[in-house]
Amino acid sequence: MNIVSFWSLEYLMGQWRPTFGDPDFIGWFTTGSYFVCAILSFIVALASPKGDRRSFSFWGMISLFMIMLGINKQLDLQTLLTEMGRQIASTQGWMDQRRIVQFLFVVAFGTAVMIAFLLFAIIMQNFFRQHILVFIGVFFLLSYIIIRAATFHHFGEMFRSQFFAIRMIWLLELTGIYFIVLAGIKEIIYLNIMRTK
Repeated sequence: MNIVSFWSLEYLMGQWRPTFGDPDFIGWFTTGSYFVCAILSFIVALASPKGDRRSFSFWGMISLFMIMLGINKQLDLQTLLTEMGRQIASTQGWMDQRRIVQFLFVVAFGTAVMIAFLLFAIIMQNFFRQHILVFIGVFFLLSYIIIRAATFHHFGEMFRSQFFAIRMIWLLELTGIYFIVLAGIKEIIYLNIMRTK
């Protein structure tokens, strides 16, 4: 196999193809929830007081984050990343050690994500206190992303248990989304009250 074919996108994609990853009811409900949250966050950003760039930027970033997660919910891009890793491991001859690489990747990824979240919360202390529901929601979603990145068997078994016919991992994801939705509604009500005074 030549270098060009190895690094071609078609080769790296392996068996992954762009398609709807969660075409069932709960999958579409979650996808819709992401976009509802994105729209609401964008409305809050636009409703921010004039000159309050920090609030506008914060809610704008939340909106963009929700859009990205909503798109990924159906395209399942983490599966593409896994497939690319598998293809590289197969070609370079370290397929037998891929579990170690996966473990190190998940630990490094999870640590980096949580450190970034904590640093952001520390830097934005005042904002953190004002928008605690948003930060709780983002924490839930980041936890969900880290767990989804952990493709090891024992993680899969742990989150296959069902609670009222809904997988626990979906509850984690939906809880994060609706904490942010609740925060957005609360912020809109607060801004309207302030304008009427």
